Amino acid sequence: MNSLPLRSVYLSGRWTAPHSVRTIAVENPATGQVFAEVPDCGGEDVRRAVDAARSALPGWSSTGPAERIAALSALRDALAKHQDELAWTVTREMGSPITFSRRVQLGLPVKVLDGFVDALLAATADDQVGHSLVVREPVGVVGAITPWNYPLHQAVAKIGAALAAGCTLVLKPSEVAPLSAYALTELIDGIGLPPGVFNLVPGRGSTAGAALAAHDGVDLVSFTGSLEAGRQIGAAAARTVKRTCLELGGKSATLVLSDADLATAVADGVRSALHNAGQTCSARARLLVPRQRLDEALDLAGSVVAGYVPGDPEDSACALGPLVSAQQRERVLGLLARAAAGGARRVAGPDPAVRPPHAGHFVTPSVWTDVDPDSELAREEVFGPVLAVMAFDDDADAVSLANRSEYGLAATVWSADTDRAVSVARRLRVGQVDVNDASFNAAAPFGGYKQSGVGRELGRHGIQEFQEVKSVQLPG
Repeated sequence: MNSLPLRSVYLSGRWTAPHSVRTIAVENPATGQVFAEVPDCGGEDVRRAVDAARSALPGWSSTGPAERIAALSALRDALAKHQDELAWTVTREMGSPITFSRRVQLGLPVKVLDGFVDALLAATADDQVGHSLVVREPVGVVGAITPWNYPLHQAVAKIGAALAAGCTLVLKPSEVAPLSAYALTELIDGIGLPPGVFNLVPGRGSTAGAALAAHDGVDLVSFTGSLEAGRQIGAAAARTVKRTCLELGGKSATLVLSDADLATAVADGVRSALHNAGQTCSARARLLVPRQRLDEALDLAGSVVAGYVPGDPEDSACALGPLVSAQQRERVLGLLARAAAGGARRVAGPDPAVRPPHAGHFVTPSVWTDVDPDSELAREEVFGPVLAVMAFDDDADAVSLANRSEYGLAATVWSADTDRAVSVARRLRVGQVDVNDASFNAAAPFGGYKQSGVGRELGRHGIQEFQEVKSVQLPG
């Protein structure tokens, strides 16, 4: 890819000057240095983008599966071809270690697109219910608002579902990490989509995001981000009674049942909590272990955490990069200070407030115990390299403890007995449960219960979120 047109917006199939003259600085979180700027768009640029998407809707919505599969396959191949360049972009804009960026930040979007293609290939014809023909049709224009922690994956998940469903869309990436969206747009520009099917408008959530959610030409808003921002998106969308698909984070848990291999399960729980410096919506930041094995689990967790040393994310040996911003670092440290004041005890890791010998927004990883189940540390999303270890008495107590959160996104259950693990999984109020070391399935539905959001992403279920259902009653 050539140098990115970072002073432009992408409307109707071409790069063009934005209406707004304001810009947003993009910082490398590992150094704290600004290294790029993008337009700070507002309502007028959003209006232009929505107009372009609405103009393209009749043509794209009338395409068949073959044309949509061709577009998704071309985008998948382009991502795979430019995987390394894109991984470096993600690392520099939001701080993921380069090995993690290559394996997850880029590896996952390729699998997501494969899942959409497979879903279209397996799709059946219209359904027949008695004398009624039941058809699925594109919902219309999608407003896609994506976060900074998995900037490329989240964009691809929304773009892929929209294209597969026959929708047109406007993408508003996070103002914190917008560069990968520009790189992705360059690839989309090369796959031959009709003008206006895809449009890119950068900007702040409070301006461009709010305008997109409120626009009466947008039929569905798909948003991934914080709970508070999701509430605002939902309120704005409600004014025009548009549909929303909201993924709003979680407080996920690893449940280690009494018959599990403790060392393996604890290591898995620690890795989940520390991936991407803990900045993952489905991070399992709570480790629930049998009470009689709590001390052993704490020792094991401390040993694993010791291997996560903050470092330069551009170094292939780095396992733990920085937090995305100074604001995020202060938020995490403030939560931990309140946890300590409330009686929680740090049992592994140095004082998180002590900066490692690096510039940037680093926080050292830590393990905590004596955590009150009703405390902020036990119930709220930290979004930092922090693990709370808590004890339970039996399976029922473990389920109760895991469900004791306003969130319900994900969990993992470890047991030597798969049937026992599945029984526990069925009682968890979360959208996705892994049993033992099960791998992530990019074609399975992803989303949460409770305040983790509404709707599902990925695969067939993700496409259906972007469709309407119509019944056509036929004469007898």
